[in-house]
Amino acid sequence: MNPQQISIEQFNYPLPDERIAKHPLVERDRCRLLFRSPDGKIDDCVFNELPSLLPAGSMLVYNNTRVINARLRFRKESGALIEIFCLEPVMPTDYAVSFASSGTDGVQWQCFVGNSKRWKEGPLHGRVGDCVLTAERIAKEGNASVVRFTWTGAASFAEIIAEAGELPIPPYLNRATEQSDEQDYQTVFSRIDGSVAAPTAGLHFTPALLDAVDEAGMVRRELTLHVGAGTFQPVKSEQIGEHEMHSEFISVEKTLIEELAETDRPVVAVGTTSVRTLESLYHLGCMASQGLAINELPQWYPYADSHPRLSRREAMKALAAALSCDRLVASTRVIIAPGYEYKVVDGIITNFHQPKSTLLLLVSAFVGDEWRRMYDHALADPGYRFLSYGDACLLLRDKRDCE
Repeated sequence: MNPQQISIEQFNYPLPDERIAKHPLVERDRCRLLFRSPDGKIDDCVFNELPSLLPAGSMLVYNNTRVINARLRFRKESGALIEIFCLEPVMPTDYAVSFASSGTDGVQWQCFVGNSKRWKEGPLHGRVGDCVLTAERIAKEGNASVVRFTWTGAASFAEIIAEAGELPIPPYLNRATEQSDEQDYQTVFSRIDGSVAAPTAGLHFTPALLDAVDEAGMVRRELTLHVGAGTFQPVKSEQIGEHEMHSEFISVEKTLIEELAETDRPVVAVGTTSVRTLESLYHLGCMASQGLAINELPQWYPYADSHPRLSRREAMKALAAALSCDRLVASTRVIIAPGYEYKVVDGIITNFHQPKSTLLLLVSAFVGDEWRRMYDHALADPGYRFLSYGDACLLLRDKRDCE
């Protein structure tokens, strides 16, 4: 199957607004869990049953990214409200360095600008406590802009946006950010600032559930993928070959890459962001084996005729050998769609996704046309809740299918 010729209309389904969860459950781990076993059987479970459903000795891999207060608002002297949505750092490009920057040095970020027509020229100013924050638009890049931020005082950029910004919740919730979202829209293992959207499969975990995973003899590992606004963008082209995937920052410790080269444990990814990162590691390893730069994984590289098709062990060893430090820092544009061959992931914990989305394509690549039976099952049951604050799925395959 050539994934570029797939019609996105095949991945459409009716999703009534009333089935979209506007808030999470009070007890995170009490949400429903649709469990698809390796033999294709579907069971209705509860998320806190997860330790008994995962394969024995699983390696659970989750995304430790933290959602930032990415939405900044400025009021012009004319009264016009300008909204600046920070997407990713441009200068310095490293997230940690950008967040630690001082106001004198300033930072540049790629941003979406709301009410852009009312901001034709000149800087915007806003007060943040005792500081004055200034925004200047210095370039346009497609539908985004590069904005330079400077500020007075001794605060870091992380401190500035933490106080001045607003946590961005998904647009399909059709409501304003509430105080409860400050906690609800962060995972219990979030610790690395950078995302503009949460890795939502991780929202169901609690400290008690993580303890139960440990007690069941499984191991937990973490990685970082900073989720971009592109995660909410539906595929608008008729064929997915015309869809341009957004780039997302990934950071993975070399020790995890080396462990993935050797482990026999089933690898279960918490969320599509962990899936994308783990599978990207394999392909970056293949690129390293070909002497290619490993700073970014192109969108269609996994499907290229020139791909060397290494084993997981070979690819991970090649990637580890190519690293000059103890951590891989790169970006990925990979699109995982039907026709993709999974090389690392044996199981996926994920939410129910939007129609005609790249996330639904990723699920279909894992379970095939079974995705529709799963979604029909959930839609027929009024108890299931969809999207970011909704319920979850556990998808498993026979490990032999992933080798």
